[in-house]
Amino acid sequence: MREGVLWTNLSRREISRRLAEMGSPASRHTVRKLLKKHGLGQRKARKKKSLGNHPDRDAQFQNIAKLKAAYQNAGDPVISMDTKKKELIGNFAREGHTYTQTQVDTLDHDFPSAGEGKVIPHGLYDLARNEGYVHLNTSHDTSEFCCDSVAHGWQQHGCTHYPNARRLLLLCDGGGSNASNRHVFKEALQKLADRLGLDIRIAHYPPYCSKHNPIEHRLFPHITRACRGVVFHSLTIAKQFMEKAKTNTGLNVTVDILTGVYATGKKCATDFLKTMTIAFDDYLPRWNYRAIPKDY
Repeated sequence: MREGVLWTNLSRREISRRLAEMGSPASRHTVRKLLKKHGLGQRKARKKKSLGNHPDRDAQFQNIAKLKAAYQNAGDPVISMDTKKKELIGNFAREGHTYTQTQVDTLDHDFPSAGEGKVIPHGLYDLARNEGYVHLNTSHDTSEFCCDSVAHGWQQHGCTHYPNARRLLLLCDGGGSNASNRHVFKEALQKLADRLGLDIRIAHYPPYCSKHNPIEHRLFPHITRACRGVVFHSLTIAKQFMEKAKTNTGLNVTVDILTGVYATGKKCATDFLKTMTIAFDDYLPRWNYRAIPKDY
């Protein structure tokens, strides 16, 4: 389709048949040799090309590196957070294989109405301790759920591991429930800072750079591997297998279920912009800011 580029999705049998129709018969064995000679191997398309490259991309990566170093050198927690792919609960097939004595049969269509809802896994990854905390919910992935997940993780683990910490650095993407341009997230973040009494600093990764968020390659792939081929008949089964995620470098994963109901479509208070104590950095303020507790 492009000059100088050779490719085909035909099988060797189909190529052999078409060559015969054109008056140049060649066996499948000959076709295989010809494909190899011309460098035509079976290749899968890679998701390699970025949709865009923000002009401040490198500057924000350098800024995040400085923030991480400063917080870690001071003994303060650095947490990477994100929401993992939602999964259907019910008798639905999932990618992967398991060792079984008999065939496992699941529904032949993945209609949500045939199941018991969806599980939303919100993850937190502690960079210094190599620990993951996953919070499951069946409601909606909202800013309120995101902040409740952080609060639960801090109250159950963070305050024990960092008893003297007065500040927290959260690394996250720029969209979803923690979108950098959503006032409703900043309002939920302000309430979280007041609730925990922590100075919470947010550093968003630039657009199209979510794969660089540490949780994406240090926690989520191992959870996916631990659950490979498992049918999530219930929320309890999902929790049970996610907790089995381990690595040779000592990754530990704790999974809890948050039972709250989170409504979508919420708007922030009309006077929030006037009363908020969100402090935006002078440097790239749209991606870097702090939620300061009112009694800090």
